[in-house]
Amino acid sequence: MSEKTIQLELNESGVAVDLPLPANQRDAVQGVPYRPVEFRDDDLPTALERAASWLRQTQDWLGEPVDVIAVHLDYDDRKGSPYYDLKLLCNEEDLAGVPRAMRGKEDTATDG
Repeated sequence: MSEKTIQLELNESGVAVDLPLPANQRDAVQGVPYRPVEFRDDDLPTALERAASWLRQTQDWLGEPVDVIAVHLDYDDRKGSPYYDLKLLCNEEDLAGVPRAMRGKEDTATDG
């Protein structure tokens, strides 16, 4: 059995360069090990809607459901900060685009 490598195009934080990013500047894909994707807002339904929208876009991009390990809700009472801090704890391989790359490898292998 030969081991084949997969070439991924990642940015400096280790996620795929064409991964849909959360639209609002308050939202972010954070660091390892479990890759929280953060949505911050003073209005919880708005943060939840942005999280749902990002999940839909990312699942379309990935071609399969995103592996969300957990959902974490926290609060920030500091002046000038959004009150709600919603985090989706996502599988880092999904955010790096591994399922897309694997399908691309399979498509290439079956075409040849």
